[in-house]
Amino acid sequence: MSPGGTVKLSDAGLLAVAFVWGLTFVMVKESLLFVSPFRFLFYRFALSFLMLVGISGKRLRHLDRSVLVHGALIGVFLFLGYGFQTVGLQYTTPANTGFITGLSVVIVPFLAAGLLKMPPGKSVFLGVGCAAAGLFLLSVEKMEVNHGDVLVLLGAFAFAMHLILVGKYVRSHDPVLLTTIQIGMVTLLSFAAGSGQYWSVNNIVVRALLITSIFATVMAFLVQNLAQRHTPPTRTAVIFATEPVFAAVCSYILVGETFTVRKVAGCLLILTGMLIAELMGDKNMKS
Repeated sequence: MSPGGTVKLSDAGLLAVAFVWGLTFVMVKESLLFVSPFRFLFYRFALSFLMLVGISGKRLRHLDRSVLVHGALIGVFLFLGYGFQTVGLQYTTPANTGFITGLSVVIVPFLAAGLLKMPPGKSVFLGVGCAAAGLFLLSVEKMEVNHGDVLVLLGAFAFAMHLILVGKYVRSHDPVLLTTIQIGMVTLLSFAAGSGQYWSVNNIVVRALLITSIFATVMAFLVQNLAQRHTPPTRTAVIFATEPVFAAVCSYILVGETFTVRKVAGCLLILTGMLIAELMGDKNMKS
């Protein structure tokens, strides 16, 4: 396959990942009525880790200190992202969670400047301003910030760091091994955080666990780690900007969530900010 075809295939894979993640917000929201956030994360990632160990097979013989350290570091930020997001989802809506999580793509250029030595252009600051205004319209009611929205925003910072680290290390390691180690780290941290929390087995929880572990974890992170060998972090972030759109559409279709003019305006501002920061910011960095 030509380099151009490989990039297009990688981009298509990342878009599919964004769709799956947007779809699962509603499922996770429903399951949290019966299981605590960290207990849910533990079972989700434990199932995923077992599947990834099976997929890794003979690759496990090539594990070395470098991939263990880098995979574990990536896993820590992935755990923080999902931890803040899942706890925050208990107190806010799936649509809000999707859009606020999407702010991570605005954060990426600043992290790239510090870690990858790629300073953002002036347009990035315009993008951040648009996104911040959108977040205000979307999340602030009666001048009070929903604490669930704040937790999800902290998760967005962690997800941005995760995306940067994947882009930094995936070219020097086997993507399957890197994925396996980071998912294993999330499993361990989720077990420690969720010890003693409540858990009730029913069809809603089982369905959410199966879908999130297979499609939103194993397949999604394998695709991301493979695709980011060909798609840089800034372009990956642009594609992931569609995740909150999918979350909002799925939330509307599946649970009938309504949107006011204020929320629609906030969503549009956030998307505008993300695209300005990433598309124009990437152009400035190239020049």
